Amino acid sequence: MIVGVLRVELYMPYARSLKEKRKVLRSIKDRLRGSFNVSVSEVDNHDLWQRASLGISVTGSDYAHLQEIVDRILEFLERYWSHLILEVSSDFFKV
Repeated sequence: MIVGVLRVELYMPYARSLKEKRKVLRSIKDRLRGSFNVSVSEVDNHDLWQRASLGISVTGSDYAHLQEIVDRILEFLERYWSHLILEVSSDFFKV
């Protein structure tokens, strides 16, 4: 089994409360889950209003297929939320 992991750092300058931040994150997470059937979670910066770190994971047995999914996720994020993205990193692990 291979696990693909993405970490996406976001900056939301217009968020004036944790409630506003969580509303934006809920939208992003729901759309990722619905479009790609991946696991998504806020993994850091929980108490900061304008910063968020999302962890996205996908599993499978074919590295090429997982790389294609990761690339599509990155394209999707950049299409809709490029103005929020500070940094993106990805890695693959064989389990």
